[in-house]
Amino acid sequence: MSLMENRKFLAEWHPQWGVLLAWPHPDTDWADNLDAAETCYATIVSEISLREQVLLLCHDDAHQAHIESVLSAVKHNAANVHCVQMTYNDTWARDFGFITVNQAGKPLLLDFTFNAWGGKFEAALDNAVNQRLAHHPLLSGNTLETHPLVMEGGSLETDGQGTLLTTEICLLNPNRNPTLARSAIESQLRDALGVERILWLAHGHLEGDDTDAHIDTLARFADPSSIVYMSCTDPTDSHYKPLQAMEAELQALRQANGEPYRLFPIPLPEAIYADGRRLAASYVNFLIINGAVLLPVYADECFDPVAIEQMQAAFPHHTIIPIDCRALIAQNGSLHCITMQIPHEVVNV
Repeated sequence: MSLMENRKFLAEWHPQWGVLLAWPHPDTDWADNLDAAETCYATIVSEISLREQVLLLCHDDAHQAHIESVLSAVKHNAANVHCVQMTYNDTWARDFGFITVNQAGKPLLLDFTFNAWGGKFEAALDNAVNQRLAHHPLLSGNTLETHPLVMEGGSLETDGQGTLLTTEICLLNPNRNPTLARSAIESQLRDALGVERILWLAHGHLEGDDTDAHIDTLARFADPSSIVYMSCTDPTDSHYKPLQAMEAELQALRQANGEPYRLFPIPLPEAIYADGRRLAASYVNFLIINGAVLLPVYADECFDPVAIEQMQAAFPHHTIIPIDCRALIAQNGSLHCITMQIPHEVVNV
């Protein structure tokens, strides 16, 4: 058996040491919305720090001091927040952060190539983050494996038991790996991640999502036999046909044992617009942490409560923590997009 065959792509609910985030700063696209974004980040860091560790990227001493000042206004465990100073283009840690697999009982950090969702933005600094993080004392005991394959964490969803869920619109988009056929991409994913089954969704996309239909905005595993997904029952909504088609695909999917998945539909919130464009408000862009799920909500009196109820049904043993993420979707992402979990084996302290 090869080393590749010994690999296991860890599910998000695997016990965590902590979560990686990159705090926004005035030199990013957050500049016009910085106060609201920082309020949201502070809430997220607070909730994580009360349960596990936070590895927080910041620019320099002044930026770190500013962040500590912002965090001082909210309840948090300062001892669990570890600031790491470096430069970065933007703050979407889910997509440029390292992905962890288990190889022969040890963690292996995967560094895929990040090209800002098909060259839409500058990404050279973000693409170098993992190489610099690998030398940090908290992470330096691990092996970092670099891959030329262009891939973002938000495009990959696993059940932790050898199944990968993803979308054709993103992974097969020529703005990522134009010279690779579907079979070649599948082969590289199987080798790198150790997955045995790849489930492809051909339908589903949210307006305002510039990632080309990341799976983490559409459908997520709640456990190996359950999937939470965005649904639309309003025939007048532009999302109706693609999300209805995606729902049919999910209903047709089977677990490795041949059984259908338990499905938990969550309706889209009411449309939110900024500067005439619809924002990609998704409830399934949640983050699983130890004992809790951080759920993005959008001040929607009708659908936020439905999302909370459905999430509690899908995660009966977790505390569901709603967090207002309207500031995040103004920049075309949400809660899961700005975070990357770090399994507990990665850091030995």
